[in-house]
Order: sequence, then structure tokens, then C-alpha cells
Amino acid sequence: MAILRFKALELVNQREPVEVKLPSDKISDYFGCNVYGLEAMRATLSGDYYKRLRQTIKSGTKVDRNLADAVAAAMKTWALGKGATHYTHWFQPLTGETAEKHDSFFDLSSDGRAIENFKGSALVQQEPDASSFPNGGIRNTFEARGYTAWDPTSPAFIIENAGAKTLCIPTIFVSYTGEALDYKAPLLKSLALVEKAAVDVCQYFDKDVTKVTTTLGVEQEYFLVDRALFDARPDLVLSGRTVFGHEPAKGQQLEDHYFGAIPSRVHAFMVDFEIEAHRLGIPLRTRHNEVAPNQFECAPTFEEANLAVDHNQLLMDLMDTVAEKHNFKVLLHEKPFKGVNGSGKHNNWALSTDTGVNLLAPGRKPKENLQFLTFFITTIKAVHEYADLLRASIASASNDHRLGANEAPPAIMSVFIGTKLTEILDELERTAKLPLDKGDNVYLKLGIDKIPEILLDNTDRNRTSPFAFTGNKFELRAVGSSANCSNAMTTLNAIVAHQLIEFRNSVEAMIAKGKKKEVAIIDVLREYVISSKAIRFEGNGYSQEWEDEAAGRGLSNIRKTPQALDKLVDERASGLFTKYNIFNERELHARHEILLEDYIKRVQIEARVMGDLAMNHIIPTAVAYQTKLVQNIKGLREIGLEDDEYAQTTLDTIKAISRHLTTIKTSVDAMVEKRKVANKIEDTRERAIMYSEEVMSFFDTIRYSVDKLELIVDNEEWPLVKYREMLFGN
Repeated sequence: MAILRFKALELVNQREPVEVKLPSDKISDYFGCNVYGLEAMRATLSGDYYKRLRQTIKSGTKVDRNLADAVAAAMKTWALGKGATHYTHWFQPLTGETAEKHDSFFDLSSDGRAIENFKGSALVQQEPDASSFPNGGIRNTFEARGYTAWDPTSPAFIIENAGAKTLCIPTIFVSYTGEALDYKAPLLKSLALVEKAAVDVCQYFDKDVTKVTTTLGVEQEYFLVDRALFDARPDLVLSGRTVFGHEPAKGQQLEDHYFGAIPSRVHAFMVDFEIEAHRLGIPLRTRHNEVAPNQFECAPTFEEANLAVDHNQLLMDLMDTVAEKHNFKVLLHEKPFKGVNGSGKHNNWALSTDTGVNLLAPGRKPKENLQFLTFFITTIKAVHEYADLLRASIASASNDHRLGANEAPPAIMSVFIGTKLTEILDELERTAKLPLDKGDNVYLKLGIDKIPEILLDNTDRNRTSPFAFTGNKFELRAVGSSANCSNAMTTLNAIVAHQLIEFRNSVEAMIAKGKKKEVAIIDVLREYVISSKAIRFEGNGYSQEWEDEAAGRGLSNIRKTPQALDKLVDERASGLFTKYNIFNERELHARHEILLEDYIKRVQIEARVMGDLAMNHIIPTAVAYQTKLVQNIKGLREIGLEDDEYAQTTLDTIKAISRHLTTIKTSVDAMVEKRKVANKIEDTRERAIMYSEEVMSFFDTIRYSVDKLELIVDNEEWPLVKYREMLFGN
């Protein structure tokens, strides 16, 4: 291992930036060139079919057979013209990754001639089997059928890999009996739900609104390490994070990496994957160094949420592929290195109307600002009512390492809105005893007409808040860097839609009793402000004071994934999701089971990696070094220096090594025994909790002694690539 480490370092020292050639001086010249988007549709479809497809996409209606055949023929012509030889239904199973099975356009005619063939039936639906994907008991191995179905709202695209091109068609993935086996199908349902609920509420303010789109901008954080260094760390290869590694003398404390000059090799990689992203229609706009050494971030322009999620999944795949060309490995684990910041994926969420209005941006007129307050306050109320469910939506073994670690939002769900908006909501609360008149008097008494002036550049950011308002959107900061955003976005859409429906029902009930519309709206909003006040917090979310205060407010602090996932299957979650047909009971329990299994397997892998490295690499290396020290002591005694100060220091070092070796050996043995006991537990939840509380309880103890040995053992003999080499080696 030590030899492998130094060979890796030698390779790193020889690396040069890979030359990248821009396709054009202007991104607009090639943006979306590998996407079957509107321009390609218009060029390959007849005018009638183009209009029908556009209307189908807009309305979400089913694609009929004739239209499917026409689109398939046009898509095939376009793809073949781009050099594609295969096509695939591209879907997002419950692994959190993407999946694809390639089929060739090649076929044989009835007389044996080779032809290119692609029918509408192949476009609309396929049966990829895919029986080994997680299903949570929805189907047995002998019930293997699973179907993929075309999602016309997300355009097809062409991926090039090793010179071969494949047409990728975004799809949902469902079982033979119709249950969702993916992340996209529930997301689409939640988007339809929140659209209808938002349109209904918009009718109070603008009768011309017929469509509301959920928009999303996904900021992606990641680490880069040289491929040779990555390959020399078995823990990184197998678990995505370093289970051992002493913090280097210099980490991120000088804050000199943040927004600093991008290293040449990294810059070449960024330019390269941005080119490929732009060709695929992913609107990346931002790149920069993040806080930790070798940590970076990229961010796109806002898009319709379904497309934004697809693009983020595609981007993660793309980054990994392009990294190989540059001899890098992208680390998307939330906490690959101890002692420096982990990585998140900030989800910037908003709602926009087909009249061009962002519903989470204040307007120029009092009426527009009442509309803004309606959606703003209702969203806060939704988060307050379903905070635990939102926490469950971002829960994972890897994200547990990051949440609340003085670098990411805590596990306590709270909402940050800034000082000025707090003042406005406080004013709304204080008007409870004031008589409110109809019309503009209502707005003036609340100061609603002044919102644009007050809000201009006055909403600060709070990086310790899981859910922060940032001027014209809410930013869900707690999503992990490796996660599929669909999970969190499905939950957020569902709870906001539910609260909008409840809001409208309450307003209508007041109007039916004779209240003026504006007064009814403000009365409901006031009640929401008062009842959801506990979720609002403007201070330091990392502090112990906030933990204590949050407990006093009745807010949950669910630190571990197994307990957080319980909220997916409790009565409130079940009532919400089944009421609106986003999940049925079977799907909810299946996902609960799948996520618990995923947690168990990831902790199990880390435990196995930790045991293997400790027993087969660390202990032998430390024993060998200790033997050298023992021989040194013997030599000193032979020449009469056994009482020398250096001899005593060396003896102390030998004893220290022995203590750490004993701790490591006994702890690893105990951890293995706990793992064996856990593996015999049939109930998945109980097994997950035992892994969390019993097996993981040894991790810090083992790591502490291994990391101490790293400081003692001769650098030339240490088997694992060190933090200073990985974090500062590019």
C-alpha cells in the first residue's frame, strides 16, 4: 500500500492540464445541439404534429398512437443524423442513480434486409425487466415486469460515450401493477398537484393565470481528487468517503480556497464538462471554488422543476465521465473528508405563472404584494406543519455526516426570512385587533404597499438555515450533494399544494359568511403567521442555544436517518400522500423499506472497509514500525544508552503504539460481533437502528487510534494517501 501511495503521488506530480477546445466562442452557438427540443421538433415534425405535441406537453394529456408514431419517426431521423446507433429509456430507479438499457435502431426486414427501425410503441413504453432494482416488496423476483413510459415534458437527448452515441428518452418506471418504482413519477404528480392548487389561489388576484410552473435551480457542490490518489484509497473507492485520515496542519481555516483562483487542471475539467452540459441543454452559468480545499461548485439557471431534476441527475453522470478524461474523480459524498466542510445541493424553489409573475417575488402594487404574501406565508405554514416529513425527504447515511456539523443546516427544520420580512409578518400579527376595511385601506394599514422598497437587497442569507428565503425564492439547503432532488421536491410540492388548498378552503368559507375577499385572505394569513411562528428562526442554527430553544418551541431534532424515515409512514404523511394520489400506502411502505435497506448497506460497507483497512493495512504497518523501534531500543542498550532520554522517548512511543493497536483490534472485533448480531435481525427498522446505534458506535474510537498512528508511524511506511496529499495535490 505504501508503494501504491507513492506511485500515485508520482503520477500526480506528472499531470498537466488536458487541452480543451471550445466548439465556438459563443455558448449560444452549440447550446442544446444534442437535445431534441423545440427547434429540432419544429424542423423534423409536420406543422400539425408539432402543434399537437406542444399541446400535449403543455396540457399533460396522453399521447395517441398516430402522434407517437410521427414523433418516433422524426426523433429517429434526428438521432441518426447526429450519429446515434442506439436508443434507451433513461429512468431514475430507487437507487438514486440513473439507469438505461440500450437497444439498437438496427433491425431486419421481412426479407432479411438491414434497416433502421423505431416505432411509436418503442418510444412510448418499454419493458426493461429491471427486476433487481430496489422495490421494497412491491414485486417478487419471479414478478419481474417493470415498465418505462415516455415523459414528453423532458426532451430526449444524445449521450456520447467512447465514440458511440445513444438517444436517451426520459421516462418514468412503474411496476406491472402500476406502483411507482422511481423518483420521477411521484415528482410529476406533485408538480401537477401544486400547479392546480396555485392556479386556484392565483384566481383571487389575476383571472388571466391558467398555469403555474414550479421552478428549480440546483447548486451542486463536489470534491475533486486525482484518480491515482482515489484508487490508492480503498475506503474512497468502496464507500465514497475516507473512514480514516488525520486532519492536515492546513485545512480550510485560512479560507483562502473559497472563491480563489481555480487551479489549471480543475479549470480545464470545468470547461470540458460545461461544454458537454451546454450541448445537452443544461444551462450551467456559475463555477467557483468552495470553502474546503479541492471543493468546488457549479450552478445552473432556473428551469422547470422536472427538467431541472433530470438535468442535475444527468450532470452528475456527466461530471464523472468527463473527470476520467482529466484523470480526476468527482466525489459527491456529503462528507468525504473529516475536518473540512462537506457538500450539499441547494435547491432554489419558486412558483411562476404563465403571465410572467414569480409568485415569491414582491410586486409594485399593493394587490401584487398581497399575492406575494399569500404564497410566502402559506409556504412557511406548510413547512411548519410538515417539518418532520421534509426532514425525512433529505435523510440518508451520507447526509447524516453533514447535517449540523457547523457547515450545513442542522437536522432541526426552521425557516429564515430576514429582518424586514419578519417585521412585516409581526405587523400582520399585530393587526389582529384592528378593524380592517375593504380595498386599499387593508393594504395601507399593513404597509403592504411598501414591500418592494423594503425588500430590495434587504433579505440576507443564513447558511445555517435549512429553508431560507433569499429574495424571490426559497432555498432548501439541507439536500445532500449525492441525492436525487426529486425526493425533497416531491415532498415540498405536496405540502405546499396541500396548504394552498387548505388556504383557499378557509378563505371561501369566510367569503360565504359575508367577509370581503381581501379581509378573508388577510385573516387566514394572520392565523398562519401566528400558528407557524415557531418554525421561523433568524439566528445561528449551529449553536447549542438554538437546540435548546427549538426544543422549547416543540420542534423536532431528528439526528439519525432511521428515526427520520419513520415520518414517511406515520399517519400524517400517509394521509397527505394518499389523499392526493402521490403515493399509495404500498408505495410509501416500500420506499420506507428501501431507504432503510440503503442505510444499512452503506453503514455495513463502511464498517467492513474500516475493519479491512485496520486489520490488514494499519495494524501490520504499525507493528512493523514498532518492531523497528524495539530494535532501536535494543541497539541503544547494547552500547549502554538504555537510560538516555531519547531511549525513554522511544519506549514511550512503543507503548503508545501498543495502546492504539490494542484499541483498534478490540474495537474492530467488537464491531464485527455487533454487525453479526445486527444482520440476524429480521425487522429492517430494528436492524437499521442497531447499525446506527451499536455498529457505528465503534467508528470514532477506531478512527481516533488509526489517525493517531498516522502521526506516529514513519511517513515513508504509512499505507494510505494522506489528507494533505488529497486535498492539496491537484
